[in-house]
Amino acid sequence: MSEASFALRGARVVPITSAPIEHGVILVENGRISAVGGADLPVPEGVPVEDATGRWIMPGLIDAHTHLGVHEVAEGWAGDDTNEMTDPNTAYVRALDGINPAEPGFAEALEGGVLAVNVNPGSGNVIGGETVAIKTVGRFVDEMVLRSPSGVKSALGENPKRVYGEQKKTPSTRLGTAGVLRQAFVEAENYRGGEGRDRDLKLEVLGKVLDREIPWRQHCHRADDIATALRVAEEFGYDLVLDHGTEAHLLADVIAERGIPVIFGPLLCSRSKVETANRWPENAAKLAAAGVKLAITTDHPVVPIEHLIIQVMLAVKAGLDRDTALRSVTINPAQIMGVDDRLGSLEAGKDADFCIWSGDPLDIYSKVERAYIDGRPVG
Repeated sequence: MSEASFALRGARVVPITSAPIEHGVILVENGRISAVGGADLPVPEGVPVEDATGRWIMPGLIDAHTHLGVHEVAEGWAGDDTNEMTDPNTAYVRALDGINPAEPGFAEALEGGVLAVNVNPGSGNVIGGETVAIKTVGRFVDEMVLRSPSGVKSALGENPKRVYGEQKKTPSTRLGTAGVLRQAFVEAENYRGGEGRDRDLKLEVLGKVLDREIPWRQHCHRADDIATALRVAEEFGYDLVLDHGTEAHLLADVIAERGIPVIFGPLLCSRSKVETANRWPENAAKLAAAGVKLAITTDHPVVPIEHLIIQVMLAVKAGLDRDTALRSVTINPAQIMGVDDRLGSLEAGKDADFCIWSGDPLDIYSKVERAYIDGRPVG
């Protein structure tokens, strides 16, 4: 079958942004989707056609919050480049510079149908650095990039107060953490207004956030920390994304009213600290019911990335409706990452990044039989 142009016929096609198509047809040309339709969709003469009857075809899954490649599996300290915990503000560092595409997590992502991810620095620092959106196949990370930077990671709550409190440095409290944030943004505002200044990488990055070029990716679990995230974002006027959002359901109406998305999870793990005590899969349904844009995350390697779809199953079992659940790992994370013009749904003009499943992806017995990125089989 040609990698340049081909068609798949007969599968149940789930475009995500439109109704599922029984006995659907997908036409791929030069790495992009050129058409999606029913059995009557014409296939140009000479284009190879593969029968996919009995299969399901969906866009590649997307995880909007991972540490894939910067926290390598089975490597211990040698492969852990997640946190530069030498300064509470490391806005100038980039997850891009720590990603190893050869680590096993990328192969596992393909096995689970995850074809794109957002890679974040960790949550040890108040300001952790730039995030990057990438595809999950490539020889070196530069050819995998979808958007760089795709945001700036920041953390509230237990992690930074523990890390720097143990060092007897600021911040050792939630007050101190919020103070570090405000001070950094005030300095960035002053830097933006200055002339004849020397370059400052930290302040340049924060300036992109203040100019709303990229979102602020706020790690926060407890409702009080979420309230602080909302408060500081309103003070400085940047675009906010709530990562984890364990207790976001308690403020769901406020979050929905402000149009702030929540990347919820991880779910398949223990409650390892106080602020995750109220982690329940039912909370995803509560957020969606309030009108919050929802994405579901593994926080890989906290939960192995191949189990992203299993977390979706848990959320559905706990009350999340099926369509919203599938959007939470396709078009919603694509929108949050700023790559929905290319990924997240099966539509003409988008990248030909999709998976052929043996059956319903929300059936525990179904598996990815083949994955395509840019129209090329990759797994």
